[in-house]
Amino acid sequence: MSRPAKRTSYLSLWREFLVFHSAARRLGLNRRLGKHGMNVSTVFPEGYVENDRAQRHASSIPKVAEGSPERRHRRMKEFVGLEEVTKLDFLVMLFAEILGTFLLVLIGTASCISWTTTMPPSVLHIAFTFGLAVASLAQVLGPISGCHVNPAVSFGLLISGNCSLLKTISYIVCQCCGAIAGSAVLNLIIPKTHASGLGLTALHTEVTAGQGVGMEIIITFLLVLVVHAVTDPKRTDVRGWAPLAIGLTISVAHMAAVPVTGSSMNPARSLGPAVVDDEYKNLWIYWVGPLIGGGVAGGVYRLGLRANKEDEGSYDF
Repeated sequence: MSRPAKRTSYLSLWREFLVFHSAARRLGLNRRLGKHGMNVSTVFPEGYVENDRAQRHASSIPKVAEGSPERRHRRMKEFVGLEEVTKLDFLVMLFAEILGTFLLVLIGTASCISWTTTMPPSVLHIAFTFGLAVASLAQVLGPISGCHVNPAVSFGLLISGNCSLLKTISYIVCQCCGAIAGSAVLNLIIPKTHASGLGLTALHTEVTAGQGVGMEIIITFLLVLVVHAVTDPKRTDVRGWAPLAIGLTISVAHMAAVPVTGSSMNPARSLGPAVVDDEYKNLWIYWVGPLIGGGVAGGVYRLGLRANKEDEGSYDF
């Protein structure tokens, strides 16, 4: 008589597990791990694959002819991304973007503050602070939100078809809020005698606005191009290296552009100190340049540089 009772108990536990598991799936609380590893999740959260929005319900939705009104309507729905932003998990992703940009601006701009007049921070010091900060944040926040922490990156992914419109807008708003909060906290925790500037990005006295925009376009183009390349799910030669590759790209760009423009390549990074310090001179340069560079990089990678098959174009050392 003891064995049937034990079997009934196991069946009851199994039914309870199935009920809980199905409820968790409906709430979107179970995060499935992606098969591509950390390199994909650095820009796309875990489980994301290229064109995931188009493939999400491919098995349940009947195929329609190319160019038909139903096809165009479906593509427009995927581009807008209303279904994506109404999920519970999306709030966690937004918080991750706020937190990431907050920490990036707080730590990065702190390295720009001069504590002594005889020894200001060097270009190398600033470059590696920003680069290593982004690499560290990518390891933590990559599986959650993709760790964009940069409106230019989000905009570039929108152009390349890897980020929906509503998600891009939501990310940019959260990134700007996080950047302003980071500068505000930095302003509170350093002495007032050293708080002037708060790491503001500014042009060199001999650099024109047009030259500044050009430099910001170039360095942001490089950054967003590298982001696309190292997170391409069809490439296996860069798996696990995305955070380091992106961080080193930011460091290299800073080494080249800090003396010229202050090397923003991130509109939110320039917005935070400008709002807290109430200094908006030439702020438009640090929005126009990075957004153009990021958008062009996204378009170029989509049109001609992305891998067409597994391991195509991989280096073999």
